[in-house]
Amino acid sequence: MLPSHSNFGGKVHGGYILNLMDQIAFACASKHSQRYCVTASVNRVDFLNPIEVGELVTLKASINYTGRTSMVVGVRVESENITTGETKHCNSSYFTMVAKDDSGKSIAIPGLVIKDKQGMRRFARSKERKLSAYDRDSKYQSQRFKVDDYIAYLEGENLKMDLD
Repeated sequence: MLPSHSNFGGKVHGGYILNLMDQIAFACASKHSQRYCVTASVNRVDFLNPIEVGELVTLKASINYTGRTSMVVGVRVESENITTGETKHCNSSYFTMVAKDDSGKSIAIPGLVIKDKQGMRRFARSKERKLSAYDRDSKYQSQRFKVDDYIAYLEGENLKMDLD
């Protein structure tokens, strides 16, 4: 990582790392689908350890789940101090990528071939994450949301309720 990649704190800027992660997710998804792919969503980005200027950064990507037109690409970022050899897991994230045809419409992709326990674990976890996101999103739709159901739930939080 170069000084031009750093933030005001002297560490590599998280936005730069996210850009690299998106590029590797695109490459992985495009290779699997043999199509141009776009990013539909990014699920949970936790910055676990900072990356220092001068460290070598490695990004690893795998297809963890395949739907009809989309895939979940797991991306792991590690950094290595080139003088000591010490490596750190810096962050992991999950990118949902969608394959597109020449006119920009979503197109069917090949399914995933699972060859080991790790692949099955990743697929099952991604399916669970997808179902949880759907349940969470539908639970909080404005037409379904009932304020009275959440007043006690939000007590003790750092907020003031001034409801009409």
